[in-house]
Amino acid sequence: MLIAGFPSGAWGTNCYLVAPAAGEECVIIDPGHRAAPGVEETIAKHRLKPVAVVLTHGHLDHVASVIPVCGAHGVPAWIHPEDREMLSDPGKALGITLGEPLLGEITAGEPDDLRELTDGSELALAGLTFKVAHAPGHTRGSVTFRLPETADIPSVLFSGDLLFAGSIGRTDLPGGDHAAILRSLASVCLPLEDSTVVLSGHGPQTTIGRERATNPYLRELAAGRGGANPAAPRTGM
Repeated sequence: MLIAGFPSGAWGTNCYLVAPAAGEECVIIDPGHRAAPGVEETIAKHRLKPVAVVLTHGHLDHVASVIPVCGAHGVPAWIHPEDREMLSDPGKALGITLGEPLLGEITAGEPDDLRELTDGSELALAGLTFKVAHAPGHTRGSVTFRLPETADIPSVLFSGDLLFAGSIGRTDLPGGDHAAILRSLASVCLPLEDSTVVLSGHGPQTTIGRERATNPYLRELAAGRGGANPAAPRTGM
């Protein structure tokens, strides 16, 4: 399997291209702010053919390049219905007013072919199967995508802004809910095998086992205390 990722834009958001191998079809995950050039470079480097864009949530640092990327390759995008409105009004969804220079780099609105994700569904794309889990808390429509374990690689979780190495997503923006993100961490992340590789929306990769042992939020949940350390740092938009 080929997973090529790179950070992009003002928030260093990780965009991923996933394919069975070089020279084959691929899925693009979270083409955010200023991600389009990196997407094209990665496609050319690995000789990939995009067939879909999938979005972990609707914040502009994860979706700002959806329209140009989908338009350039004639592919659909997938998002949870709870976050769909963020595509057309990214500033309101963040509770901020976007400055003119930033707005000039964002094409707000929906791509020509936009489809909705559902909890527990399986997306068969590019010869791969992505298991979708609704994981609200960072936003109402946050989801994760998981690839199952194979003989060659462990399971991979694209966690968006639910879980990071050593931290979790912020919940102080419109649609955020701290109690909900703790429930999502408990139901989506804790049941996974320790070997599961976590590729998040910001920062380095990690594993469920490492986070279960060291992440203050997962440690509290795993211990059955149901809370979390409010002083622990959180990351992302």
